[in-house]
Amino acid sequence: MKFYDFNQRNIKIIFKITMTGTKKNIKADLHIHSNFSDGKFSPAELIQKAKVKGFSAISITDHDNINAIDEAKMESEKYEIEVIPGIEFSTDYIGKEVHVLAYFIDYKDTALIDFIKKIRNSRIERLRQMIHRLAGLNCLIDVNRFFDKFPSNITLGRPHLALEMVQNKFVKNYVEAFIKFIGDGKPAYVKKPNPEIKTVLGIISDLGGLSFIAHPGKNFKNNQIQEIIDEGVDGIEIIHPSHTYTDTNFFQKVSAQNYLLESGGSDFHGIVKTDFENFGSYYVTDKEIINMKRRLY
Repeated sequence: MKFYDFNQRNIKIIFKITMTGTKKNIKADLHIHSNFSDGKFSPAELIQKAKVKGFSAISITDHDNINAIDEAKMESEKYEIEVIPGIEFSTDYIGKEVHVLAYFIDYKDTALIDFIKKIRNSRIERLRQMIHRLAGLNCLIDVNRFFDKFPSNITLGRPHLALEMVQNKFVKNYVEAFIKFIGDGKPAYVKKPNPEIKTVLGIISDLGGLSFIAHPGKNFKNNQIQEIIDEGVDGIEIIHPSHTYTDTNFFQKVSAQNYLLESGGSDFHGIVKTDFENFGSYYVTDKEIINMKRRLY
């Protein structure tokens, strides 16, 4: 018997899922971000924190980046934590951004490395455009100095820009930067150029991995998600802090009806207070991990 512990809008919801045919106890967070994308902590620090929370498996799923995996694997040997190679892609489906999580990928494949390098470069150009727009709003950021702060092997995004805005005292905090200026549809927002979802799903399949629709409760309801499923994903991220109890039940039913795998995690970044509240409370177990490996092998 396993328990999923949810903190949603200050309401603690605990529900039981009966598991059969499994012997090993597994607690796994399959949605974590490191400082190789928009997370605060290094891969080694994440492994240490995972040990404290009792995790026996994790996946660091940085945005368009696989550089955290080797460091995490090395650190994990000290704590007997399985590190499942992962990544989170931002993709485009008929003009809508869809995040896709990939697990068990061949992350050393040169085609993948070249592909995500091009994506990271396009992210840099997007940030340049956003910095230009911010200048028109009297938020002056030195472009070269901003980019010189970061090594070339990390994925830059809006969170990095938001923190820069805080440091420049243009906004009071990280959240205000998004709400007023760089969030979707805000004055300094520039749409991210994403690869087509079909292309990304094909790459994940070629790399021997599994693809999951990330946090669908944020974007999809009812028949909308079926269109994405029909593109050929392997599963759905069922467990996520943005999902209500109703969302979780709905996506579990959708998953079962389409013979899809289930995944989940805390989407931990280590930046805001709720990240730390969620880490250790949102996870999957033996059942989900075993089903993934059975699908692969």
